Amino acid sequence: MTSGISTVWARITSLLPARADLDQMRRDPRRDLLAGLTVAIVALPLALGFGVSSGLGAEAGLATAVVAGALAAVFGGSNLQVSGPTGAMTVVLVPIVAEYGPDGVLAVGLMAGLMLVALAALRAGKYMQYVPAPVVEGFTLGIACVIGLQQIPNVLGVRKPDGDHILVITWRAAEEFAKAPNWTALAFAFVVAVVMLVGARWRPTIPFSVVAVIAATIVAQVAGLEAAKPIGALPSGLPVPSLSFLDAGSLGTLLAPAVAVAALAALESLLSASVADGMSVGQKHDPDRELFGQGLANIAAPLFGGVPATGAIARTAVNVRTGASSRLAALTHAAVLAVIVFAAAPLVSRIPLAALAGVLIATAIRMVEVGSLRAMAKATRSDAVILVLTAVATLALDLVYAVIIGLVVAGVLALRAVARQASLDQVPLDRGDHSAEEHALLAEHIVAYRIDGPLFFAAAHRFLLELTEVADVRVVILRMSRVSTMDATGALVLKDAVEKLNRRGILVLASGIRPGQRQVLDSVGALELLRHEAREYATTPEAIQGARSHLQRAGVLPVNPAPAGSPSPEEATR
Repeated sequence: MTSGISTVWARITSLLPARADLDQMRRDPRRDLLAGLTVAIVALPLALGFGVSSGLGAEAGLATAVVAGALAAVFGGSNLQVSGPTGAMTVVLVPIVAEYGPDGVLAVGLMAGLMLVALAALRAGKYMQYVPAPVVEGFTLGIACVIGLQQIPNVLGVRKPDGDHILVITWRAAEEFAKAPNWTALAFAFVVAVVMLVGARWRPTIPFSVVAVIAATIVAQVAGLEAAKPIGALPSGLPVPSLSFLDAGSLGTLLAPAVAVAALAALESLLSASVADGMSVGQKHDPDRELFGQGLANIAAPLFGGVPATGAIARTAVNVRTGASSRLAALTHAAVLAVIVFAAAPLVSRIPLAALAGVLIATAIRMVEVGSLRAMAKATRSDAVILVLTAVATLALDLVYAVIIGLVVAGVLALRAVARQASLDQVPLDRGDHSAEEHALLAEHIVAYRIDGPLFFAAAHRFLLELTEVADVRVVILRMSRVSTMDATGALVLKDAVEKLNRRGILVLASGIRPGQRQVLDSVGALELLRHEAREYATTPEAIQGARSHLQRAGVLPVNPAPAGSPSPEEATR
């Protein structure tokens, strides 16, 4: 009992902040503070834009960036990760808002946070490494397309049309614009996006998103452009924590959306943390602790009216590039945004929606790494298929289904590739110098096959067809030392093949059976069929001698000593 409690306590403490985190924050605070300020400037328009896109308003985006950003920085598993509202999460939240309303989104966020904490306790973070790169690239491409399409109503300056699918909404928005064009909104979005994209190439260190948004706001206010609709009033501070959005009766119906949100939060956060490790030197995140930190962040954010959050790849990349070395930078980012919420809410509320739409359009374009996509498409045909299928599924269905489809297809194609590695090759029994008559006799009555690679469900039936086509022999020797893995299906198929050969009067012997294979074969009753006179043959020469003894007793071969020059055990098992 005491041992169990100690184990649980050790597991909990391993997920909590350590003294080493505080020591690292003290090493270069000036550089971290500057990096945090830079990230906050970049994050402000993104937080506002993603809040508006989610359907809960700009204030929800800011609350998420402040609350979730601070908690994930303290309790997360990466020293460089920056968390907050993201485009990928917005894609998932839009249909939840449409079906369950704002309160449903807040409840989903809280439930997802609890699930993430549970995943951390179960040490599920290590499984992120099994997500194939084409799936990641595919859903990133799909997300970029969805984010861009979500902005079309604000880019065109029209009311968001009704509809259940992003393509339908985009088409209806275009029809509304054709009836009453709003060239002012379109111009604001276009100019902001162009300034961001061109400026990022010209001076990457300058936050052109903020520059463009400030310029657009000033122009809209000075010129009195009514067509440039602002985002609206923001609260001058964070709301008081509340659980009023929870409805016990509806929690059951929100379980499926919460699972989707938790899966996306885990996937994107761990992916972002891995990107941060790759961009830095000597940094390595703790995946389980990262899930724990994201879980706490998503539990707290809804209490302040925030949407579900994840690690943000773009903001994390800015954090690394500007010299961040500890969690102090991400904490500074959250603190600066909190100051803006309290001190500059009236100014922020005047930002045109079209300008924020331009920011998100540019962000979506920059999410697409053309070089990575081209390399992935050229790698193998399977990688290209997985990438395209995942991207299309993201656009046509939703991101969680897209990831599931991508993983399933990737798994099937991987199994197919592995199954093709399995082979059944006829090999010579002897390598010595023997007479033609002896070789003819051996070829007529004894044949040896070497099984290479895995013998499992994906390859077993092809193996059965090949083996049962053996003809004009009395003994088949299976050399199994090169079988890399075997499952119950492979063992059953092997048993079936042996039984079919035995019914034809062909004896089947085996050599080089490994201990793990012996257990599987014995469990399905195949091992007994591969024994001759209650013996197992450790080497091929022993199996050859057993085959000759059988044929001699049957009168097929004359009773005489085994020919000289039989292969040595070392040679025969190669």
